[in-house]
Amino acid sequence: MKIEDIARLANVSKSAVSLAINGKPGVSAETRQRILNITEEHNYVPLRNVRQRSKQKKNIRFIACKSPDLITDQYQDLPFFNELISHLSSEINNYPYDLVISTFDENTFLKELNEIEKEQGSEGIILLGTNLNKNQIQLIHNHFTNLVILDTHHPEINANFVSINNFLGGYLAADYLIKQGHEKIGYAKGGPTITNFKERKHGFFARLKESSLTIPDKFIFELSAMEIKDRNEVRTELESLKEYPKAIFCENDYMAISLMKSLKSIGIKIPEHVSIVGFDDISESRVITPELTTLQVNKKEMAIQTLDLLDKLIKKVTEAKHIQVNTTLIDRESSSAFSN
Repeated sequence: MKIEDIARLANVSKSAVSLAINGKPGVSAETRQRILNITEEHNYVPLRNVRQRSKQKKNIRFIACKSPDLITDQYQDLPFFNELISHLSSEINNYPYDLVISTFDENTFLKELNEIEKEQGSEGIILLGTNLNKNQIQLIHNHFTNLVILDTHHPEINANFVSINNFLGGYLAADYLIKQGHEKIGYAKGGPTITNFKERKHGFFARLKESSLTIPDKFIFELSAMEIKDRNEVRTELESLKEYPKAIFCENDYMAISLMKSLKSIGIKIPEHVSIVGFDDISESRVITPELTTLQVNKKEMAIQTLDLLDKLIKKVTEAKHIQVNTTLIDRESSSAFSN
């Protein structure tokens, strides 16, 4: 992590970060404490201490590959990724490693990764695979032995994965709505489509099939997966409906909160008229009104499993593994039992 990363997370200038971490005047007490909390949370080490610390610890590299529609330069600001990286930064203190965060372009990531590894080698790599396809993951896997792919799952690749049990999460969401008495159910899918969303959809529709339920095309909505926004085109689509589903499952919380905003803007009450269920349990899901029913992802457990697996790979005491962390449904005010 660099000073500019801390500045972005704290929403301050790089000079303000420098003043805060060096104990100099020029920033308010509140801002100083916020900056110091971030440095502690992300295990930041000032450059003047890196040489001394590097004699004691070796590096683990966390890498993300930028894409224009999902993993942008600001991806660490998004709640899911921010929490996941925070847990990795915290949990790595239990190991003899430092966490180094690197971001590369999706089209040149292998070249950039090889170059930086020559300059600053690492003992192992954690690859954020959220937006990567199996060919991209296989390419990196072919070049690096001590590698754990985080937040995606490709069962056909003999590599090490730590991911969410997305199928189970989708299944639990459908099961919850069915047990609430809902039969007229809608589905909100995300763009761009990623492996996690596909698995959630498979789980959701598998449970519907068990109860002989289907979703008509008019009750399937497409929303942006990585921003919260009441879009005009979504509102127009909703306004054109002659009837509404009684409940809608959204592939993540960004979509769920955006859909709630759009529905409320045209006078549809939640959950009186439509129940909404999301996925991820991001921080915004607990501050929106009504609070969002969602599938909680244990991001701390994902971090623990990732570092434990990578440490064992480095020590050569384990074989390749696919680890999936289960989800838990959090019942809040955005959903209710069916009523006429």
